Amino acid sequence: MKPIVAIVGRPNVGKSTLFNRITRKRDALVDNRPGITRDRHYADANWDDVVFTLVDTGGFSDDDQDKFSGQIRFQVHQAIDDADAVILVLDGKGGISPFDADMIEMFRSVSIPVFYAVNKIDGEEQEERLNDFYGLGIDSFFPISAEHGYGISDFLDKMVLSLPKSPLELSEEMINLAVVGRPNVGKSSLINQILGEDKHLVSALPGTTRDAVDSIFNAGTQTYRLIDTAGIRRKGRVKKKIEKFSIIKALRSLEACDVALIVFDADEGITDQDITVAGYAYDRGCGCIFVINKWDLVKKDHKTVNTYYDQVRMSAKYLNFAPVITISALTGLRVQKILSLVDSVFEQYTKRIGTGVLNRIIEKAITNNEPSLYRGRRLKFYYSAQVSVRPPTFVCFVNYPGQDHFSYKRYLVNQIREKTGLDMTPIRLYFRLRTGRIEFGRKKKGKKGSGRKG
Repeated sequence: MKPIVAIVGRPNVGKSTLFNRITRKRDALVDNRPGITRDRHYADANWDDVVFTLVDTGGFSDDDQDKFSGQIRFQVHQAIDDADAVILVLDGKGGISPFDADMIEMFRSVSIPVFYAVNKIDGEEQEERLNDFYGLGIDSFFPISAEHGYGISDFLDKMVLSLPKSPLELSEEMINLAVVGRPNVGKSSLINQILGEDKHLVSALPGTTRDAVDSIFNAGTQTYRLIDTAGIRRKGRVKKKIEKFSIIKALRSLEACDVALIVFDADEGITDQDITVAGYAYDRGCGCIFVINKWDLVKKDHKTVNTYYDQVRMSAKYLNFAPVITISALTGLRVQKILSLVDSVFEQYTKRIGTGVLNRIIEKAITNNEPSLYRGRRLKFYYSAQVSVRPPTFVCFVNYPGQDHFSYKRYLVNQIREKTGLDMTPIRLYFRLRTGRIEFGRKKKGKKGSGRKG
């Protein structure tokens, strides 16, 4: 396991900016309003060849007016329990807060290393601001500027020396899951049910989850990375800047996932926006599973399940390969069956088809149903090959690759599905200009000495 370092502190002291600076990414949301970061957020960082996992936490606050403050305190304590070291970020520009002394007192009893970083110190001439902080009874503070980089190198040099050495890890194939859907459909509740712990904030207020949050866990011999994402809203309804950044992060999480759990609210029914979210997942080539949540709230008869299934299939015909499951994240109904579905989808998502098998499938498909003429000439297929997985991606080398043969591509994809059993994964099929003269096992030759090339 990599060492874990938790960044904690009051709201708006620059924790997320420091997170981005150390990880050299823009993963944590940054805004000048307090309370933006709520859930724990993970990312790997590397300094002097020491790799560690950095955790950005919600602002540590005792303000009872913040309806999330109690849960945020729980999140911070949980992050500290998981950590090998802690960075307590203080505000060098705003000065000492009465709450800073309480936090430092709490950390005196922590057995792991604690590093006190006074942020917003933009240069050596501002280090005199540290004098007030020594009154808190700490011998060593690190003056830094997370925004401009001042003091970061010296700080990280000292910090990584305190981290435990990482033991060698066995190589495992991890399945990356993204949980996506409209706000308030029960994504975080579903993750809590899968993990069996209250690792994510759950609230009846839409938009509670803002950052995409990674949770790594094992089920049997399989390792999973589970990503909770901000609810995706219609563009017209995204007015606050922070929500716009959350949507970008949610879409980016789909690009990194293998399988997307697309969560619907059964009580509200399937909406156009649900299908739009599904389209985002499809466009990014994810394996998809439709998860119809809150099934315990639906009045049912013998036709109810088929009605919902038919609605999904009709609304998202391009995702007719995606399995559908009805669950209740609240009661746990059928939640544990999700992972077996994920395993089945992932197996197909990473499957390779032999070139010989593929070409026989394509050749037979063409024999049974020839492509239509284009400008008086017929589309010719020379050979085919699988070029990648995640999802299975195939290339057919033809004489007119630039023309739109959408319906014929769909026919060929369906033939590949039928003959190979790839019935639960997206398939990508591309036409490319031929690079040789091979046409399904026959080698065509030009006249001797003619200089013709394929």
